[in-house]
Amino acid sequence: MSVLFAILLFSFLIFIHELGHFVAAKLSGVQVNEFSMFMGPLLWSKQIGETTYSLRLIPIGGFCAMEGEDEDSDNPRAFGKAAWWKRLIILVAGAAMNFLAGVLIMIAIYLPAQQVVEPVIDSFESFCTINGEDGLQVGDRIVELDGEKIYVQSDFSMLLQLNPGDTHDLVVERDGKKVTLSDFSMEKHTVTAGDGTTRELYGMNFTLQELTLFGKLRYAWNQCMDTVRLVRLSLQMLVKGQVGLSDMSGPVGIVQQMSVVADSSPTKLDALMNMLYFGAFIAINLAVMNLLPIPALDGGRVVCLLITTAVEAVTKKKINPKYEGYLHGVGMIALLGLMALIMFKDIFVLIRG
Repeated sequence: MSVLFAILLFSFLIFIHELGHFVAAKLSGVQVNEFSMFMGPLLWSKQIGETTYSLRLIPIGGFCAMEGEDEDSDNPRAFGKAAWWKRLIILVAGAAMNFLAGVLIMIAIYLPAQQVVEPVIDSFESFCTINGEDGLQVGDRIVELDGEKIYVQSDFSMLLQLNPGDTHDLVVERDGKKVTLSDFSMEKHTVTAGDGTTRELYGMNFTLQELTLFGKLRYAWNQCMDTVRLVRLSLQMLVKGQVGLSDMSGPVGIVQQMSVVADSSPTKLDALMNMLYFGAFIAINLAVMNLLPIPALDGGRVVCLLITTAVEAVTKKKINPKYEGYLHGVGMIALLGLMALIMFKDIFVLIRG
């Protein structure tokens, strides 16, 4: 059931992304020739008005094919004939719909919540050495760590793992004012638990806070912003070579991971909530990744739109959209090749595991 849920979730996210382009195009008066779920050979189609609605074989992506999108057209309702700002809205509408879906799913997850752990220091253990007049104090809200904002309490440990070391730059909110602790020494202590296991701890305890309706909405929004930041951090790690192809997952790997998380959940309700959280995470990831300035992605098309609009305004000459089409065609081939490579890697890992 978890695998089926994951597949349906992917299909839903693809649908609303293309629906964003479709609705924005229709509202802008641009002719849509085909609205397709998935890619590859045609499985089913139906003509309604000027638009063909279709379902294709390969369950990756989808498209909203607009008249004159990648080639010149004399049709007055062609994409290239629309005002530049209308084309911009159409291009970003898909990512906007994915992001909106992620926000709504995140709100649905946290509306039933009664309490959450906030990044506010509640108390210190007796062995703690990072508290005091020149250090952290009870009631401090940690708002930044090493230049990164703390959206939710879990960010604290996550950012410490990404920035190993004994000294960190902290910004805390204390009595309504921000206090900066630069090159602050944070010493860990080895603590032995009752079962004999040992852990490295700083010795600070965070506050468990009751949530109002506004607090739930704020917490859900902070989770969304945290997810956006995670995408950026992941890309930075990829560029720096800290992660590689083996650390990346495609649809097969993500579905497998969602299944593992669901199966390990103590109750069916917990499994559903964890799956929904994955859904929100993926939706926001898709929104951000689609706006990257890479050919064939919406962000690449936005960059090309802005460049061609500026060039045409200066030269007073129309640039043939087929050249942009070639660029996006090459980008699409490269992206499909990368996705295929990652998918085969995920399948190989799944078979071995």
